[in-house]
Amino acid sequence: MSSPTTTSLYDRLGRHEGIERITRTLIANHMANPLVNARFAASDMQRVERRAVEFFCAGAGGMETYTGKDMLATHKGMNISEQEFVNVVDDAMAALETHRIDPATRNEVLAILWSLKGEVVRV
Repeated sequence: MSSPTTTSLYDRLGRHEGIERITRTLIANHMANPLVNARFAASDMQRVERRAVEFFCAGAGGMETYTGKDMLATHKGMNISEQEFVNVVDDAMAALETHRIDPATRNEVLAILWSLKGEVVRV
């Protein structure tokens, strides 16, 4: 068994296919979450999913290229609250648990998500 220090985050999340499955679950969690689902009401969900998969793959160390805007440009003017941010992070953690991602890897993803807070909340 590989340890988190010898296997990339990309590999531990299941590479492209695993990240795609996790992302679908994450989006389903968002759509079922009354505190954040309105943010997606007018969105092209196929585009959202495609960009999210690119973002997570590239951010986890995969070879995929992220073709979307940076986090600050994406969220600027949305006035996302701390409560919404926490709900999105909770939805992500639930998606990782659903796909049986180990606790150490979930904690690594959690730290990455929290590091993005300043580029998402109230910008």
